[in-house]
Amino acid sequence: MKLLVTGAAGFIGFHTALRLCSEGHQVVGIDNLNDYYSVDLKLARLARLHAVAGFTFRKLDIANRAALFALFHEHRFERVIHLAAQAGVRYSLDNPHAYADANLTGFVNVLEGCRQGGVQHLVYASSSSVYGMNAKVPFAVTDAVDNPISLYAATKRANELMAHTYAHLYRIPITGLRFFTVYGPWGRPDMAPFKFTKAILEGQPIDLYNGGDMSRDFTYIDDVVEGIVRIQDRPPPYADESERTRQGATDRLFNIGLGSPVRLLDFVGCIESAIGIEANKQMKPMQPGDVPRTWADVSALAERTGFRPVTPLQDGVARFVDWYRAFYGA
Repeated sequence: MKLLVTGAAGFIGFHTALRLCSEGHQVVGIDNLNDYYSVDLKLARLARLHAVAGFTFRKLDIANRAALFALFHEHRFERVIHLAAQAGVRYSLDNPHAYADANLTGFVNVLEGCRQGGVQHLVYASSSSVYGMNAKVPFAVTDAVDNPISLYAATKRANELMAHTYAHLYRIPITGLRFFTVYGPWGRPDMAPFKFTKAILEGQPIDLYNGGDMSRDFTYIDDVVEGIVRIQDRPPPYADESERTRQGATDRLFNIGLGSPVRLLDFVGCIESAIGIEANKQMKPMQPGDVPRTWADVSALAERTGFRPVTPLQDGVARFVDWYRAFYGA
């Protein structure tokens, strides 16, 4: 098949494009290569992708409607995996317009491209951030998610509502995936695994927010990609009698997480063990927009695909540290 992967120079997009090409698909990857984090890291990912048969790259911003529509018209994609977005909870406090441009304007452009291009299935990235301060755990896709506590989370919830509307109006099969703290080789520098590993190796202190009293459902990148690939091959069916409450919409939502939250201090301990150095920990108060815990109920994903994430934290962290040391010569 011919697929579009947006955000192909990003962490998840890079791994997803590699996997799809390895299975013989033709993949067109797009990315605007913004400087939210190291462009050099993004270019290094692209260098790996350029060496793979079946991959083509275009530098393109999804907020550029004309350019995106021209791409859809040129290629007639069968499926789209939309992973481009302005990420980060804390960054949204200082740069809200970046989120409006990428996550709102960009997303409706992708939806319109899929509608006009007759795409068979759109898979897009949502986030565990939509659950906000939900007290019920584990978080399930059937939970109410109407109280986001960051602009980033609000844009991701808006994406889910926009997708539902397009699925209902135009019968486009659409699947949203709520990712839970994805980590692994080639990961983002603004994420805790990368920041902690870098600081420990450089002898710098690490900041633990909320006094370290936080937990996350850390999910290894290979598990996330496996979920994406299986889901993209299973478009939602047109609504039947059991789906009347969704008013005929052809969209679904799934969590992708390990389903086993880990205390932040225990996570740091895994990094310390992998590196062989104890971290200098500095306790900080909770950051605005942050949540104390995340925990994924992945039963819906397992029922739909026969798969649930399986990589133990210790193994995933060790692989990340090995990659970091090799890539940066640390």
